[in-house]
Amino acid sequence: AIAIHLADKPRAMIPAPAGTGTTEEIPAPLREKLAGRWLRPDGGYVLTIRSVGADGRVDAAYENPQPIHVAKAEVRGQGGFLLLYVELRDRNYPGSYYTLSYGEGTDQLGGVYHHAGLNQDLDVSFVRLP
Repeated sequence: AIAIHLADKPRAMIPAPAGTGTTEEIPAPLREKLAGRWLRPDGGYVLTIRSVGADGRVDAAYENPQPIHVAKAEVRGQGGFLLLYVELRDRNYPGSYYTLSYGEGTDQLGGVYHHAGLNQDLDVSFVRLP
């Protein structure tokens, strides 16, 4: 079983491309817990996770406040962490990405946002919207 907790700055745990590295199976009930609307309080950004497939692919949307194209989204278990990777490719988002972990006890997402345009990492968190 995967230990679910917030990662301490998971910068080094960016998921490898699908089909590489060690991936732990993620149980369906846990995948379902990721579904919903998530707010990044420091900027009003909203990440919507519609569903998480058994293969780890995530159907996601992102708004700032207008929709931003999600080029890739996936979840994987790695090293005792449940990691969510969301890559954005749109105007002013040239491959910026989130690497987040889910905290079951807090029902929050926390981790790092990599701003590709500035080559800068920011510690971020998301809270679930009702």
